[in-house]
Amino acid sequence: MMDDKYLATLEFFEILGRLAQHTSFSASEALALALRPSSDAYTVRQSIQETTEAKALVAVRSDVTIGGAHDVRALAGHAAIDATLQPPDLLDVRSTLISGRRLRRLLEHQGDAYPLLADKASLIDPLDDVIDAVDRCLDGDGNVRNSASAALARIRREKVSARERLLERLHRIISGDLSRYLQEPIVTQRNGRFVVPLRTEFKGRIPGITHDQSSSGATLFIEPLATVELNNRWHELQLEEQREVQRILDQLSAMVGAERDSIVRIVELIAELDLAFAKARYSFAIKAAPAETSESGWSVAAPDESMDPSHHPVYLIQARHPLLPMDTVVANDIYLGGNFTVLVVTGPNTGGKTVTLKTVGLLAAMSQAGLHIPAISGSVLPIFDGIFADIGDEQSIQQSLSTFSSHMGHIVDILQRAREGSLVLLDELGAGTDPVEGAALAQALIDTLIDRRCLALCSSHYSRLKVFAFETPGVQNASVEFDIGTLSPTFRLTIGLPGQSNAFAIARQLGLEESIITRASALVTAEDLEADMLLANVKSASDSADRTLADAERQRKEADQMHSELRRKLANIEMARRKVLEEAREQGRDELDQLRRDIRRLRPTLTKGTEAGQAVRQITEAIDRLADQLPHIETEVASPREQQGPELEIGDTVLITTLGKTGQLLQLSDTEAEVAVGGFRLKTQPTTLEFHSHREQASGADDRPVGRPVRSSPGIELDIRGFRAQDVAPVLDRYLDDAYLSALPWVHVIHGKGTGVLKQVVRQQLTGHALVDSFRRGELTEGGDGVTVVKLHAVSD
Repeated sequence: MMDDKYLATLEFFEILGRLAQHTSFSASEALALALRPSSDAYTVRQSIQETTEAKALVAVRSDVTIGGAHDVRALAGHAAIDATLQPPDLLDVRSTLISGRRLRRLLEHQGDAYPLLADKASLIDPLDDVIDAVDRCLDGDGNVRNSASAALARIRREKVSARERLLERLHRIISGDLSRYLQEPIVTQRNGRFVVPLRTEFKGRIPGITHDQSSSGATLFIEPLATVELNNRWHELQLEEQREVQRILDQLSAMVGAERDSIVRIVELIAELDLAFAKARYSFAIKAAPAETSESGWSVAAPDESMDPSHHPVYLIQARHPLLPMDTVVANDIYLGGNFTVLVVTGPNTGGKTVTLKTVGLLAAMSQAGLHIPAISGSVLPIFDGIFADIGDEQSIQQSLSTFSSHMGHIVDILQRAREGSLVLLDELGAGTDPVEGAALAQALIDTLIDRRCLALCSSHYSRLKVFAFETPGVQNASVEFDIGTLSPTFRLTIGLPGQSNAFAIARQLGLEESIITRASALVTAEDLEADMLLANVKSASDSADRTLADAERQRKEADQMHSELRRKLANIEMARRKVLEEAREQGRDELDQLRRDIRRLRPTLTKGTEAGQAVRQITEAIDRLADQLPHIETEVASPREQQGPELEIGDTVLITTLGKTGQLLQLSDTEAEVAVGGFRLKTQPTTLEFHSHREQASGADDRPVGRPVRSSPGIELDIRGFRAQDVAPVLDRYLDDAYLSALPWVHVIHGKGTGVLKQVVRQQLTGHALVDSFRRGELTEGGDGVTVVKLHAVSD
């Protein structure tokens, strides 16, 4: 369990407050506010995956809610001790149970796509008996229905009849001879009894019981004796109705009380599902993605070993602080833990050093709490067993503690608890005391953190720490940039370069006299000047390398563009060549057909003609000449080969022009050829083959046994932008099958960036796919995070 003190320092509880705003009822809100990071690897991975599933579900079913659910655990507890629940309470119980049942039914049909959510929903007991009983007894306004019991239906019928008889008798009284004694000829109620308004001066003229008097005293409200029994009966039936309603409510409450444990568990499960949906909605709100979790612990490379940033245990891509405005916050790449375990961040005040430290700590805590983090997909974080942070100036006047004393108090506590597997964040290390002693103390603390194999980020102003980071294995410099021209920070983090001292440059920019700056420069020690010159040279070399790299990248893009253009032109030429050949073949076929028609026309004249001699011989000679030409023409027209070299023979090495691959010719006919390419037999048209070399000249000819036939290449790119999430799976599966059978080593799946849903669906399907060896996000030149590059398994022979 992480210490709340350090989580508060990282503003983790601010994150929980924003998360709670996305919950739908009090039980899930309480879960959100009580959420804490876990250090158990299985729990963290399951929690992150649950959030990922919820985000995918919310993306395709925006109507997924727990609408109607209430935290009825206390009501169920009251009912369990024989308390009677009122109709509104029973309706809350009913709507909560219906919400749980609806979630279960929705998710049990989506078990393949959302297994963790479906497993949780499957634990919800629908309690249909309780729902049906409340439905039968109460209407939507909380009134007890007549159908709640036969006794209640009978009582209410009798009550209506008794009331009608009572009112009928009263109306006869007020409409007869006695009406002249009444203030008004109306029937009203007092104290639950029907009465008539008698004028005071006629008191006694209508025998009855006085129930009330008007404020002026001019009217008495009396119940005539002739209606007392009818009033009594109507009142008795009202009491009977109340008793029966109470009995029904007691019965319903008993049912709820008997299911208290199940109802409590249902509320908890609904709250957990709603929390998952809240995490998903919060992920959308901050444009977050799940962090991959590195293995427990981390291997530390040799300090002089060169490592790609993505191989570090902490690898955050375009990470943002989630509490800063998205339209202004600067995203940074941050990595740590491979060939260095301590990162020393230097730079000007308000330049972003503290934000950098908080970002790393806060994103680590969020990930271990099962939240997505505001960074690009592909970011990696370890599962820390402790996150410790000393950030901010906590000078205490009441406790008579200086800034230095306050920092030291926290650092002492951190060093007592931090170990291998911990993340330590120390802001303004060594500040608040003598610079020489403070810098020496900071170096000793960093050495201690290295010995304990903690991962640590420290910020400082001390120049000695910059040089120390250069000279010490396992420590790396980093800096936040400052724009001298605008006198403002850029908030961009650069790992590998320390921050430069800008005091003199800023003073000069602000107009301080040059003589003062010169005098101040003379007071700087030679050691400090040497350090600044070293840092300036490193910065200059880094900038030069960046420019060279950018120029090389530009040239590579131009070369790629030229290569693509040449390939396109060659393809157009090949298409034009084939079109011309096909037109020539078509013309030959027409001529052949005409020749055949001429032969069929000439032959009958031999038998039908009456002239002999010369005419017969001429016709016979013409037919013979045509017949002699026919086989040659048929061969020329029917043969699809374009002889551009020696005649093709079985065993020759040929080039398949449509694939750009060479192979050994196994079989050849006028209409079909069979070629061995690698471990495959490929059937194609002879027109696609070009002579390469005779068998004895072929080098590296593949005489291995031939495997299964390949399928036509589907191309190395699949573009699914604009697809619905549920339509991706079959298209992607079919494409991977075709690519695998076409022996493609790798392919690009273009899903775009957008909300990240298509990317999540693609990478979820690729995980564990039988044909996929590995996959990764695209490089910047490949489309970045809008593309997933998939490496396929090699096809076995």
